Amino acid sequence: MVRLTKRVFTDLAIWMMGFGMLVGVVFPFFMVLLGMDRSLAYTWWFFLVCITAGLFVGAVNILLAKSIVGGRLILLSRQMQKVENHLKEVAGKNEVMDCTPKECHLPVDSEDAIGLSSKAFNTLVDTLGSSLQLEMQMRTYTNMLTSYLETNQLCQHALHNLLGVFDFSGGAILVERGGALEVESSLGLVKSKNLSENALVLQSLQTLKSRQIDIPDFIQVDGVVTTFRPSNVLVQPIVYKQLALGVMVLASSQPIPQEKLSNLDLFSSSLALALHNAMTHDQVQQLAAVDPLTGIYNRRFGLTRLREEFVRAVKQNSAIGLLMMDADRFKQINDTYGHTVGDRVLQAIAGTARKQLREGDIIVRLGGDEFMVVLLGANRHDTLEVAESIRRSVEEKKISYGNQEIRITMSIGGASFPEQDANHEEDLIEAADRALDLVKESGRNRASV
Repeated sequence: MVRLTKRVFTDLAIWMMGFGMLVGVVFPFFMVLLGMDRSLAYTWWFFLVCITAGLFVGAVNILLAKSIVGGRLILLSRQMQKVENHLKEVAGKNEVMDCTPKECHLPVDSEDAIGLSSKAFNTLVDTLGSSLQLEMQMRTYTNMLTSYLETNQLCQHALHNLLGVFDFSGGAILVERGGALEVESSLGLVKSKNLSENALVLQSLQTLKSRQIDIPDFIQVDGVVTTFRPSNVLVQPIVYKQLALGVMVLASSQPIPQEKLSNLDLFSSSLALALHNAMTHDQVQQLAAVDPLTGIYNRRFGLTRLREEFVRAVKQNSAIGLLMMDADRFKQINDTYGHTVGDRVLQAIAGTARKQLREGDIIVRLGGDEFMVVLLGANRHDTLEVAESIRRSVEEKKISYGNQEIRITMSIGGASFPEQDANHEEDLIEAADRALDLVKESGRNRASV
């Protein structure tokens, strides 16, 4: 229809009034066809009455249209304004759009274009609310991921967040390290360590494709798998730039809607980026703390750990032992066989000594052929016993060089707290160094505390 003004109802009024006048003009001729007397039908006053009647009908139609259709359009406008106000209130905030169906929906009480418009508006409001909620959850989730650089903490908080957002009943996150899967975090699953050997989990990791397992109600599920009866199990690979970093295993006691599965990809991508950063951070931390030749702690990190453990021992009134170790005549080995063989000797010393230590004890390469061992909870007797065990093990170690066998011995000096009076860890180091000097002066290949 040709637009005459910028107002729809004004255009409608003009067209309807014009149509009413047209009907008023045509009506007398129509009446003549029906048998009305021409002398009466073609009088000016009859034309006037018919035109007036046409204008009246047009005016009534305009009022009815404005009342019925215009009222619904005004209601639609008000609801749209209400939704706009809600959007302005929650913009940039971690808040869900508080626009319930009762407040923001339009009544759907007809099956015509008005009803379809109302239904489409209601659907739009619901979709917009869901999108804003997803955005808020995604923002909160991403902020949480950026708060953790330790892989274990990252996976624990990520799993807890995912279970809450998607209403999963349990799950686990497995991380790939050195070609093997390790369970980094688990909630609601029993014997989750077995997941690292599960065929479906390994297949998902290899193919980089998610797998969904639907469990019908009539199938009995072994109670040792989960602490609840799962209805769906989802295996989702964690992929960063086509590289599999791990796998998420998520279980739900209710069927998982397809919409949730689609949204899960967004969360999985964010987790992949954060996990890649955390694993990179772990590698950097390890490189900063580990001596590249021997694989044990380096001097800087080792002295830091000694300081921490000494302070803890003082506060808890517990014992701590310290060993300072030197390889006997190591320079002679380097000069005779070369630095490559010397490196092999240092690696053999570090590996042999580490095998004699308990879990939690610390071995450090201070530099060259000098090593330090921190023994947690060790008194003087324990310290001497470990020192002698290391000395004997190194002495029995044989290092092959062609047809020759190279043997190495160690001189070890030690000290223990609180038997040794020490206010700082430096005092303990000095005491152990004095004991080491006495061993060297007395002929080497001995341990003394």
